[in-house]
Amino acid sequence: MKYYIISGEASGDLHGSNLMKSLLLHDVNAEFRFWGGDLMQTIGGTLVKHYKELAFMGFLEVVMNLRTITKNLAFCKTDIDNYNPDVIIFIDYPGFNLRIAKWAKQKQYKTHYYISPQIWAWKENRIKAIKNDIDEMYVILPFEKSFYEDKHKFPVHFVGHPLIDAIAGRVQVDEFEFRTQNGLSNKPIIALLPGSRKQEITKILSIMLSVVDSYKNYQFVIAGAPGQDYNFYKQFIKKANVHFISNRTYDLLSVSTAALVTSGTATLETGLFKVPQVVCYKGGWLSYQIGKRLVKLDYISLVNLILNRGAVTELIQNDFNTNRLKKELDRLLDSYERTKFFIDYYDLEKALGGRGASENTAKLIYNTINNT
Repeated sequence: MKYYIISGEASGDLHGSNLMKSLLLHDVNAEFRFWGGDLMQTIGGTLVKHYKELAFMGFLEVVMNLRTITKNLAFCKTDIDNYNPDVIIFIDYPGFNLRIAKWAKQKQYKTHYYISPQIWAWKENRIKAIKNDIDEMYVILPFEKSFYEDKHKFPVHFVGHPLIDAIAGRVQVDEFEFRTQNGLSNKPIIALLPGSRKQEITKILSIMLSVVDSYKNYQFVIAGAPGQDYNFYKQFIKKANVHFISNRTYDLLSVSTAALVTSGTATLETGLFKVPQVVCYKGGWLSYQIGKRLVKLDYISLVNLILNRGAVTELIQNDFNTNRLKKELDRLLDSYERTKFFIDYYDLEKALGGRGASENTAKLIYNTINNT
């Protein structure tokens, strides 16, 4: 069968590549055409647009790039028509994907959505478009199933979280070799995950690094994001015990004692690696004020949302400052407090349903399309 897949971010590229691998196990004749990245390209098929061309963050950036976004939407529709796929698979990226889904449903294409838009956090009114335009929805967070089915009467499939597979399937790193290759000493490592986009890195990393002088017996390692090179990060690296490693976040987490993490998927990844963490977020004043009024959640980190309790500390906006960060980091390094993190992280992994998200989704997609 012919599959057209649309993902617009680095995480979508990762999950899309694993889904493609699993689809090939069920459909040896699978043909792929996709919007994604390098990981999806290694599986095979035709890369139409790289996600690096599509990442626009924040209201102003979206407005400034409206012409490009509009052109991409038109191009995508034409490309789908020319390819005539058996199914279109949308991966997160809702601003773009839901627009394509509306058009695709009218054209009678099969529309399947893997990794739900986070409408439980904001823009809940998108449920109407989802119910109208999506044939099958595959959700990866346990509370999403009840959100869709109990609150909105829309049946979905809970398939488990693909990060469990991605982490379990990685090649284990040799810690001595990792430290040697990256010029790291034997001191315990505190990982810094300041986000993936320049705007958030600029706001967050300088505050993370403001505590460095208080922890001489540790070394701090910045996890470089895909698409951002060392030349951007070097402006922040001014201390001898601060290091930089690019595109090896999982390896870094596997050898870290603690982590300071920007809110997002990285909080869940850090939890699955069993690394005690402080969750950090700071946005522009106006964006934060708007977001605070639109997002109706008790927590911002996926760890706390899934567990429905404050398992990890969240330092948001004005609370994200040097003094609070030092206080919380001290707690991460306390042996008694660390034990509580590990108990919570065990509950987290259990709640996510174990391994097999990509396989579960691929099987459901293939069987659904093959039987219609």
